[in-house]
Amino acid sequence: MGSPLGDLIRARRDSVQPQSLGMPDWGRRRAPGLRRSDLAARAGVSVEYLTRLEQGRDRNPSVAVVNALADALALDLTERDHLRYLSKITGGECTAHTRPAPPRREVRPSVLRTLGLLEPGIAVVTNRMGDILARTGGFEAVTRGTGLLDAATPNRDAAMQERDAAMQNRDADTPNGDPGTPNLTRYVFTDPRARTFFADWDAVADERAFELWHGPSAAGFEWFTAELAPAAGPEFTRRLNRHVIPRREPWRLHHPSGCELELIRETLELPEDAQQLVVFLPADEATARAVDGLAGRSAGRLRAV
Repeated sequence: MGSPLGDLIRARRDSVQPQSLGMPDWGRRRAPGLRRSDLAARAGVSVEYLTRLEQGRDRNPSVAVVNALADALALDLTERDHLRYLSKITGGECTAHTRPAPPRREVRPSVLRTLGLLEPGIAVVTNRMGDILARTGGFEAVTRGTGLLDAATPNRDAAMQERDAAMQNRDADTPNGDPGTPNLTRYVFTDPRARTFFADWDAVADERAFELWHGPSAAGFEWFTAELAPAAGPEFTRRLNRHVIPRREPWRLHHPSGCELELIRETLELPEDAQQLVVFLPADEATARAVDGLAGRSAGRLRAV
């Protein structure tokens, strides 16, 4: 049985071209990327030890070994952070991964008020699992007819949600993946409409899989192994184990109305709540006009950036 750390090392080794590291091209090979012996030599470890790491038979590499592997694979800062994070998970340091704990799903009143101030803009509050916990009317207008919000209870704008904050707090321990809550990750992997809605579906799918590694760990792993993985199938599992670091590109959307939208994303992390406030900005004037039309308002309310 493998491990998250071993999966990442193997995936990165397979994706690296020797020439990019100044190494000779050994010609045609049965497997892509670096040979295990090449990576072991660059990292200063034995091939046998690297094999044990990749196969999950050794789960406690030293900090020096982890850093040497990061250097040998020429990882950037974000990739290095993820490698260190997975080494802690694999070694059992992140005990939350083995302790059941429901993700926090209530949204603080002050965050809801902030969301209300963003009207008529496009904004949403989510957690790493992809639960859509609160959203503006602009977000509803952009996603209307796509199926993303179909699992939601009747739509409520930010002001209405603020009044219902006490009720949300009461329901904070509702299990993740509750069918009454729309969920972006579930939508991307299980709803065929998502592949049409997102012009760059592959990138969005990789991003959603990556986010699950950084969510409330025990609850996330319990959810995607018990509910999401069986529904999403091998496509989800493959992406989860690839550990592709997302680049946070704009969303390019094919709206069911026929509009083509490009939305720049700005994300405000809410670390105390393990949530994110994401604001979407029109990338061009055509998108701004289309968003105005979808929201049924006069042109010019949202300016392109």
